[in-house]
Amino acid sequence: MFKRNIVVSILLIVLVGFAVYKNGNNANQPMSQAINTAGLQIAEGQEAPQKGSSAPSFSLTGLDGKSYNVGGSRDKLLLVNFWASWCGPCRTEAPDLVQLYNKYKDKMDLYAVNVSQGDSMRNIQAFVDEFKFPFPVLLDKEGTVASAYRILAIPTSFLIDKNGKIVEIFNVLPPKELEKKIQKHQSGS
Repeated sequence: MFKRNIVVSILLIVLVGFAVYKNGNNANQPMSQAINTAGLQIAEGQEAPQKGSSAPSFSLTGLDGKSYNVGGSRDKLLLVNFWASWCGPCRTEAPDLVQLYNKYKDKMDLYAVNVSQGDSMRNIQAFVDEFKFPFPVLLDKEGTVASAYRILAIPTSFLIDKNGKIVEIFNVLPPKELEKKIQKHQSGS
């Protein structure tokens, strides 16, 4: 019964991720507009993080063994991307994230948070090696960070400004749209 529930949950996440991805390709709008998360009640008394709110703080260990922290002020913009190796849309966006990170790494940090509960270390490492991720890959082994950010579908990304505020929330975006968002917020505007 437990395994069946896990399989059903994974299938549901994949289907939602695919639907979000397809909608993103059919509409020239950010997915945060297509899926309005404003006011979405996930846990009793807690709302989903939204634009303008402080990013939930967390600390996770990366594949490199280092500890990475989110929360509060920082020197650069931060893109936090939630993904998994079995996620088709994650595979689609991975090369674009690598390219954008390489272009903006002096102005923006990128943390790729693997939703590790449904992923094996072998598959995570193979994915990272295949796409040659130059940015930190963090492991959310217990799902606590994905829960704090109320992740309903993957990939989901949060662009966080230097003051620790969420300025954008989206799923899959074409590279030019993502680049526009980075440029818009890199000066703190």
